[in-house]
Amino acid sequence: MSFPILETERLQLIELQPAHAIHLFKQFSREDVTRYYGMDPLTSIEQAEKMLENMKGGFSSKRSMRWGIQLKDTQEFLGTIGLNNLVLNTKRCEVGYDLHPDFWSKGYIQEALQAVLTYCFDELKLARVGAVTFPDNEASWKLLLKAGFCKEGLLRNYLFQLGENHDAFVFSITDLEFGNKK
Repeated sequence: MSFPILETERLQLIELQPAHAIHLFKQFSREDVTRYYGMDPLTSIEQAEKMLENMKGGFSSKRSMRWGIQLKDTQEFLGTIGLNNLVLNTKRCEVGYDLHPDFWSKGYIQEALQAVLTYCFDELKLARVGAVTFPDNEASWKLLLKAGFCKEGLLRNYLFQLGENHDAFVFSITDLEFGNKK
């Protein structure tokens, strides 16, 4: 399958290319971005290049897919959104997203998330999309609730970052719930 390009009113969700490594490095080398991402900050462009390779490999093996988020009118790179733990035969995945702080609080992730959920339920025919957040990441879990996700509970010591285990909230939305929301 070819990589799907998605569009919203303001955004294009595109296939990531090697040229995006610099954008990923600028974003993921920031502690304010990685604080709730479940990874330590990047320290080299090579790490960003490896991230891109892993994302491409995940898509090739149909285990994941990650879009670059860019403004439709200027092609300015904002961040990424994608599907993790994609299991097509059991019709489920988890969604994750990140945004450079210059673009926080402008509704971009909400807009991108709606496009990705529509793709998940209408094109991939998934039954469930989950999400995992740090409990302290209030902006993220409030966004999920606003998008129609239900909070399912707490995963104890689920995330490992900066040498420690952390609890995580788990959320989900089903195809039936999303269909009623649209």
